Amino acid sequence: MPPVVHVAGTNGKGSVIAFLRAIVEAAGYRTHVAISPHLVRFNERIRVAGEIISDEALVAVLEECEHVNGGDPITFFEITTVAALLAFSRTPADICLLETGLGGRLDATNVIKKPMLTAITPVSMDHQAYLGDTLEEILREKAGILKSGVPCVAAAQERKATRLLDRHCKDAGAPLFREGREWQVRQVKDEKKDGMLVLTDQGGESKTRRLPAPGLVGRHQFHNAGHAVACVDHLAGFMVTDSAIALGLKTVDWPARLQRLARGPLVDRLPEGWELWLDGGHNRAAAKTLAAQYRQWRDRPLHLIVGMLNNRDPVDFLQPLEGKLARVRTLAIPGEANAHDAETLAHAARTLRLDAEPATGLAAALDGITVDNDRPARVLICGSLYLAGVVLTENG
Repeated sequence: MPPVVHVAGTNGKGSVIAFLRAIVEAAGYRTHVAISPHLVRFNERIRVAGEIISDEALVAVLEECEHVNGGDPITFFEITTVAALLAFSRTPADICLLETGLGGRLDATNVIKKPMLTAITPVSMDHQAYLGDTLEEILREKAGILKSGVPCVAAAQERKATRLLDRHCKDAGAPLFREGREWQVRQVKDEKKDGMLVLTDQGGESKTRRLPAPGLVGRHQFHNAGHAVACVDHLAGFMVTDSAIALGLKTVDWPARLQRLARGPLVDRLPEGWELWLDGGHNRAAAKTLAAQYRQWRDRPLHLIVGMLNNRDPVDFLQPLEGKLARVRTLAIPGEANAHDAETLAHAARTLRLDAEPATGLAAALDGITVDNDRPARVLICGSLYLAGVVLTENG
């Protein structure tokens, strides 16, 4: 395996990895990437030396792994992680970006004994059934990726989580570089567009860099981009110029993260002047991010289409958006057995005094929002990355 950057956290893992990949590839390095879940095709989870794994190569490594496993109990995520690592080990690359699937301590990706770097994105309440009912328990699981002598670059955390992470890094012997202390990022304005100022302060040396706005929408993406840049600063032996960083920030590609859909059958169902947006956010922290984005969207009404897995609390998700939405249409995620039904979601939304009605599918939801509604508006589809995959498929 090439040197590994191991990323854990609750929100932003995928975006940080997307920025990292774009930056190091702009610098000319070959990159292995393992992420989850996928949106449209499973192959998206495994990128070998910069290319999404082919069907033939995927089938070959999965069959080999199944043969070696010999029918012993193994989870879906475990065997696909082994397949990814096997594929990576057989193809030369300069770096591997590895995203945890769930937690960190017991995650299948935590077989990497000595990564080059670990990164922890903001940690919040999520997956309590597996990770624990308190922020302390959840952070303990995420911090399980820490390794002695391996630097950890951490995003800003809630105050309690910051103290806990400090302690976990000290116990693990992992040098810690924290947003807001060892490095900072802030969004600034310039004459033509948004800019980004990243301030890193390491080893007594202070360095300030002004970089382009990230190519992903939302204020939170400035922090994810800054986190990626801070990680790049700790890639020992890698030469990454500011021009490569700037190019990576501008050219990053990460679908279903506040993504505007510009064309396709679903877009065509909207009246002229309307906008269709897609986000895979599915927990309260993600909903707070969407609520923050609403401040930039006050020029027109915001309508919501939402579908969620049944291990999510719809009221908890929708509450940060209370008072910000016009019409809400709910649906069961097509083809997903473990999804809330549309009526359950609509009932949850009504408890928050939202104008919510169930719909039979995406087309019906869009039609229900636009009927007798002439004023140009935005429609945001959210609640699940699985739903996001369906949207991207149906929209071509």
